[in-house]
Amino acid sequence: MTYDLKITGGTIVDGSGKPGFVGDLGIKNGKVAALGKAQGEAATTIEAAGKVVAPGFVDVHTHYDAQILWDRLLSISPWHGVTTTVIGNCGFGVAPTRAAHRKLILQTLEKVEGMSLDALQAGVGDDWPFETFPQYLDMLEKRGSAINVAALFGHTPLRLYVMGDASTERAAMPDEISAMKKLVREALEAGAIGFGTSVSVSHNGYAGKPVPSRQATVEEMDALVSVMGEMKRGLMQITIGRDFSTRHMAEVSRKYGIPVTWTALLSYLYGPGGHRKQLDLAAEQRKSGALVIPQVSCRPLNFEFTFAEPFIFDVMKFMNELAVEDAKTPGTRRRAYADAVWREKLRSEVTPLFRNWWDRVVIAWAPSARELEEQPLSQAARKLGKDPVDLALDLALANDLQTRFRMAVMNFDDKEVAELITDPHTLIALSDAGAHASQLCDACYSTHLLAYWVRERRTFTIEQAVHNLTQRPAETFGITDRGLLAEGRPADIVVFDPATVGPGPLKRVHDLPAGADRLVSDAHGIDAVIVNGTVVRRAGKDTVAADDKLPGRLLRHGRAA
Repeated sequence: MTYDLKITGGTIVDGSGKPGFVGDLGIKNGKVAALGKAQGEAATTIEAAGKVVAPGFVDVHTHYDAQILWDRLLSISPWHGVTTTVIGNCGFGVAPTRAAHRKLILQTLEKVEGMSLDALQAGVGDDWPFETFPQYLDMLEKRGSAINVAALFGHTPLRLYVMGDASTERAAMPDEISAMKKLVREALEAGAIGFGTSVSVSHNGYAGKPVPSRQATVEEMDALVSVMGEMKRGLMQITIGRDFSTRHMAEVSRKYGIPVTWTALLSYLYGPGGHRKQLDLAAEQRKSGALVIPQVSCRPLNFEFTFAEPFIFDVMKFMNELAVEDAKTPGTRRRAYADAVWREKLRSEVTPLFRNWWDRVVIAWAPSARELEEQPLSQAARKLGKDPVDLALDLALANDLQTRFRMAVMNFDDKEVAELITDPHTLIALSDAGAHASQLCDACYSTHLLAYWVRERRTFTIEQAVHNLTQRPAETFGITDRGLLAEGRPADIVVFDPATVGPGPLKRVHDLPAGADRLVSDAHGIDAVIVNGTVVRRAGKDTVAADDKLPGRLLRHGRAA
């Protein structure tokens, strides 16, 4: 056979978890045509001796819903070997959206997902080429992308579409729930792989109001999920909160025969050792016939934040109240930050998660005191003879609240993280790619897993790690034609050097629309990234351009048409 592309001499790790083997891989017409032996000539050959040849990674927790409208390359995910991504997580998205609600939906993304409103407005523009969710999918399919995309149907735009401004204020009426059920069915028929929602107390939108999905009752959730039970397809993805607990998740999973995956089970989320109770509960639920899958992260949850928009603190009532008041009366934040009584709140009235928070903070950027940058806040405070909370707020006020701080919020205990990522009932995910762009960059989670948890810690073998990056997330999310190398399957492939693969240091760039900034990480040791037989990255460089006909496919119902 004559191949379009041949990869020779690499260690083939097929995604199943089985031991790798040295061999060749041949690609013809976008599919794997030979695996192990690939006799014949090829138009292009990639020599992969000493490298691993694996399925492209499947990132099931991203927020590229808006970014894909201006960035069809979906950077930075392909840099780190990702060839398939799932959007619509946490119930956020941009469809369905009426023209009158466009700014509000972008303002919601700004607040809850840390996206720049200027970048969103400049990137998406005023004339959206869709209103409904099926129209949004049609647009994605027509425009194309560098990597494959599957979409969850988001609860927040759905509620806003049906209920208008009342969606952030109250429970839905029966006729409104009925209208939402019809739209869920329409979305699933059009190709959505499931339904995303959030009841997280940290998810506050414009003016500090709860995002629309947080106002949904358990009865509304049940009604919307019932559509997937009736259609016998899809999964529920939810960001957890008090109003829809893992008990409720187990109930709907058993009742409707669907998987429910929740974000996020992180070390120290429930205090030291608190994650073990959730792991035990997941095992018990599996035995009871419920498929409830906690999503976990393999990286410390490091957030960069400013006191202009201190997203990570908004889970605390006194901080969220301050956000609401500042939206009504600009300047309220500054006055509070300068007040000694309010400062004491930030020291003593915090939740257990934020106890002694200043000991986990680094001063990332402070124009008025450059000598303090990259110093731990507590250390800098001791040197200056100041209280660390006072120093943080003084630095914030001195720089128009734009001083950046980096904080390890959760997942900083390696022993606990190892327990989370190796548990058979969890799913390694939570890249959040496309969200919190100026605050964190976990889109590099795949190369971090290979570098830290495989090469350095030896917690996983390469085969186990690749399985957790490919077949396992694909199967969990009902993506049926990705995540495994086999003859006849689409040729989504990553070639990497196990001795050098890893993420580079975070760096801040200003490449979003309107010059907005984001944190990115270059990838080391990724030799080639191939999507449907087309090389999209080689030796750390894009080999396709944004205005090319791109190889990524829209995965309706979890597979390419």
